[in-house]
Amino acid sequence: MSSLLKVDNEIKTKVDAFRERITSEAEELVAAFFPKKLLELDHFLKDPIINIIELKEIHSDINLTVPDPILLSNLHDGLDAQNAKKRKLEDGGGEDKVTGTKVFVMPGGMMKSNANLVDLIEKVKPEIRTLIEKCNTVKMWVQLLIPRIEDGNNFGVSIQEETVAELRTVEGEAASYLDQISRYYITRAKLVSKIAKYPHVEDYRRTVTEIDEKEYISLKIIVSELRNQYVTLHDMILKNIEKIKRPRSSNAEALY
Repeated sequence: MSSLLKVDNEIKTKVDAFRERITSEAEELVAAFFPKKLLELDHFLKDPIINIIELKEIHSDINLTVPDPILLSNLHDGLDAQNAKKRKLEDGGGEDKVTGTKVFVMPGGMMKSNANLVDLIEKVKPEIRTLIEKCNTVKMWVQLLIPRIEDGNNFGVSIQEETVAELRTVEGEAASYLDQISRYYITRAKLVSKIAKYPHVEDYRRTVTEIDEKEYISLKIIVSELRNQYVTLHDMILKNIEKIKRPRSSNAEALY
């Protein structure tokens, strides 16, 4: 600690204890947790739940029946309605006026999510959160190892900065996986709402199944990426551990 800045001894002791705790946790993560996790995820990728070949197995039923057509009781009223609609189209004001069926309540109660995908998502989300948290700890450890700024002999420091940048990138990518899951739920909810409002349009129903299949494939890719990120971080840090822990040593070695 610089003598130019007076720091309370009690605070300094607590900060040093925090640094030691972060160092201990991060070294254990790199040495033991990362390889253990990559093996777990590699095993998970072989699980039948994530290796369904026939994607029809993950489809869920949409319990929204197509209502019977409404018959007009008065022929003249029907003609008047058709003429009015024709006039609106001619005026250019009827393009977005198709209102669909008014929905006050779902006939079968609450419209359920795709149970197969929900179960898989609930298994994948904790893995994403774990990677974000562990990367944050290791990133803090490397940042605390960066020495004060000096002229020259900064090759080791550049390796530390490269490692921090890689950890930050992994954090950001993992966070984007959570956003992807949220977007899936929102997109699917909008489509189901469209089906409830326009039950006669088959394309909306087909789009829901397409969205479900796409999300299933995306979840498998996410698990694969999580495993690969553990492999990459473990390999990168081990190969450069000497420069990461002692950046100002006299020997200059390549990053890889």
